[in-house]
Amino acid sequence: MKNKTDKITYIFIFIAIVLAFSSLTLLEKHYTSESFLYFHIARDFVFITICAVIIRYFIVKNDRSNLQNLEKTKNNNLEIRESKERYDIVAKATSDTIWDWKIKENEFTWNKGIQGVYGYKKDEVGNNSKWWFDRIHPEDSIRMSVKLYAFLEQKTQKWQDEYRFKCRDGSYRYVLDRGFLLFNEKGEPIRMIGAMQDITKRKEEEQRLKLLETVITNTKDAVVITDSDNSKYGIPGIVFVNQAFTNMSGYEYDSIISKSPMVFFGEKTDAAGLTSLIECISLKKECEIELIAYKKNGDAYWVQFSMVPVFNAEKEHTHWISIQRDVTERKMQEKEREQLINELTQNNKDLRQFSYITSHNLRAPLSNLIGLLQLLEEIPIENEELQQIMEGFSKSTYLLNETISDLGKVVIIRDNPSIEKQHITISDSIDNVMSQINIMISSNNLKIDYDIKAVEVYSNKAYFESILLNLLTNAIKYKSTERDLELHISTKEDEDYTVLRFSDNGMGIDLMKFRDKVFGLYQRFHNYPDSKGLGLYLVKSQMESMGGEIDIDSTVDKGTTFTIKFRKEN
Repeated sequence: MKNKTDKITYIFIFIAIVLAFSSLTLLEKHYTSESFLYFHIARDFVFITICAVIIRYFIVKNDRSNLQNLEKTKNNNLEIRESKERYDIVAKATSDTIWDWKIKENEFTWNKGIQGVYGYKKDEVGNNSKWWFDRIHPEDSIRMSVKLYAFLEQKTQKWQDEYRFKCRDGSYRYVLDRGFLLFNEKGEPIRMIGAMQDITKRKEEEQRLKLLETVITNTKDAVVITDSDNSKYGIPGIVFVNQAFTNMSGYEYDSIISKSPMVFFGEKTDAAGLTSLIECISLKKECEIELIAYKKNGDAYWVQFSMVPVFNAEKEHTHWISIQRDVTERKMQEKEREQLINELTQNNKDLRQFSYITSHNLRAPLSNLIGLLQLLEEIPIENEELQQIMEGFSKSTYLLNETISDLGKVVIIRDNPSIEKQHITISDSIDNVMSQINIMISSNNLKIDYDIKAVEVYSNKAYFESILLNLLTNAIKYKSTERDLELHISTKEDEDYTVLRFSDNGMGIDLMKFRDKVFGLYQRFHNYPDSKGLGLYLVKSQMESMGGEIDIDSTVDKGTTFTIKFRKEN
């Protein structure tokens, strides 16, 4: 800059000298005096020098002023650039989208947040307020517009509102929009600058918390929230209870806040359970326990509650949440049930003892009676009436003996639930049973069809063959008189069971009437002379003692199918 100033000064001096010498040349023609000429030269030199100094001064002063202005402009530009960079960084950090609205010109300017947050491309962003309003959710648009223009009319500086703003992909995000209004010298609003912040996550969290609050407030279970400081009472102080807790305990919200739940416990509270609860709290472990607690009026009640620790984002323990329920009625029912079980257990013991007495102590007298009857059969009785009495007495004695024998079988099965089991070859057991009733099979022309897919069954051998024998003899006893007897025996396996199916074409059973009685003791459904109603009861008892299942499907005059499931070895 200094070189330029010197250059201008030198040019001025050169031009002034040229002009001075030109004027001297003209003066020489009119004035011949040398002194006069030297005077003019000296005067011009002084004048040129003074003018050069003055011009240089103003040029230098102007240059300095321009330099200062230039430096100031550079500094201002740098500050503006740094401010813009800071503003862009803050906008990114806060997910804010900055907008600038020149109200009279209706010019709208957006920062890059409209692209980064809402997905719009640069050439898709409009430059007027209509583009902004068109992307506000229809349900929010009218309300937001009315509030905004009312704000402009009131000429207040600060404005904010919440609404839903449409993204490029068509979805909507909740935004918090805040604006600042600028006025001209007449007090007219001319410009509005705002920041639109995405608060979708906050709104979702608010809705979730509102839903949780609704659940906590309206749930029938009592909810108690305590702080985490258990140094004073062992159980931290209460900071919140819901209405269900008040209904259960009688304590109002204001009367229980900041107190420890220890006030609910008393002399009937299990000390070991309470110690266990305090230990879990000290270890910050989740726990569930049942204790006797006391209501505000002093009534004792059973409460089931859980304590769950709550941690913040930094994994710091902040609170406990307790869900509580009055289980007094259930506890009373459990006590009654336990008493009933004890009574039933004692009754079963008494009945079993009675069964033993019946099946064992009566055998000796019955054996004596049967022996005496056999002796009497060898003595001829001429009196017909006495003969009939003796025959009836003999028949009744033999029936009583069979009944006691049957009861003995039932007692043996019921009294031996953990019976020994083994893997049995099904075909071998079927052959063994068939050989026992070979004459019965031949005399009744029984046709048997086999479909044996499962080779073995896990069962007690004596029970398994007893089951086969009972089902086979039942099929023969209750065959149809209108067709030849046919029997289909099949076996298969599934994941847990070996399944045995017996199907016959006999008389069938009316299950609409007798389904609940089919496997009952001494239940008879046909007028068969030798039927005692014991076989199916024994089959079911044997299956249950081995952990198996039995089911029946029957149609009158078409036949019966028994499905028997033997549980596999674990």
